[in-house]
Amino acid sequence: MRNSRLYRFSFESLSFHEARWTRTRLLTGGLVLGIVMLCSLFAVNQYYGDIFGLGFIQNNSLVNENRVLQNQLQYLSQRLGVIQKQLHLLGNKGNELRLLADLPKLDEDLQKAGTGGTDERVDFTTSSSVNTLLNNLQATANQAEQELHLQIASYEAIGTAYDQNKVRFSHLPAIKPMEGFFNPHGYGMRLHPILNFVRKHDGIDIINEVGTPVYASAEGSIEFTGRKGDYGLAVEINHGYSMVSLYGHLSKILVHEGQKVKRGELIARSGNTGLSNGPHLHYEVRVNGVAQNPAYYIFDGVSAKDFQN
Repeated sequence: MRNSRLYRFSFESLSFHEARWTRTRLLTGGLVLGIVMLCSLFAVNQYYGDIFGLGFIQNNSLVNENRVLQNQLQYLSQRLGVIQKQLHLLGNKGNELRLLADLPKLDEDLQKAGTGGTDERVDFTTSSSVNTLLNNLQATANQAEQELHLQIASYEAIGTAYDQNKVRFSHLPAIKPMEGFFNPHGYGMRLHPILNFVRKHDGIDIINEVGTPVYASAEGSIEFTGRKGDYGLAVEINHGYSMVSLYGHLSKILVHEGQKVKRGELIARSGNTGLSNGPHLHYEVRVNGVAQNPAYYIFDGVSAKDFQN
């Protein structure tokens, strides 16, 4: 009987220890298997581009993408800085052209008009470094855009002024209307060679023989032809811009009133008509009705032949 109880106790104890060990081995095996399966899952997910949406690859991609974007933003900022410098050089060149077109220069404050003011910072809900880059980039782009618009407007004004000046210059008496000798100081007060008293001489006298060709000194419209007091046979050309030229003591007139003429176009032949002491051309230039010294309007090295086909 004693042995029988001992046997039952040992059998029950042995059964208990074996069950507990079996459960431990199952748990350990399951844990190992789970780790292996999890590692396999991560490996498969990584290999196939995050097919399970775990986000590891996506996070790495975003980090790399942000790094690339920051580098590109810095590069664009540098490029815009270079463009601004080129715009400044363009503005300096534009000022040179403005002077040639008889326009006032744009000073630096005007060139930078609208580029100052309140520096409004925008929160792009990004990192501090990226937010700073974006704000600087936006400010630089705005300034460059404003300077570009100003330069476009300036160059358009230069083009308009150039076209207007081109027309105005074509109407400016700028050539000697006839070959021959003249005294550049013949304009003003002088002793009249016939009347023998001092009075103002409103033009210059170009001396040459009768019949010498007389040319229009600038583009304009024939305003008068015929006899005109002491001038004898005369022609007047209205050049516009309040300028008129007069050609006196002619022997023959070759144009008619209202006719349009170009600079260098033949309009008459010289003579000795009117109050004249010898064959010559009396030539006047008037601005707003006031006589000017025509010698000031004669460009050296330019003649009527330069404007004839």
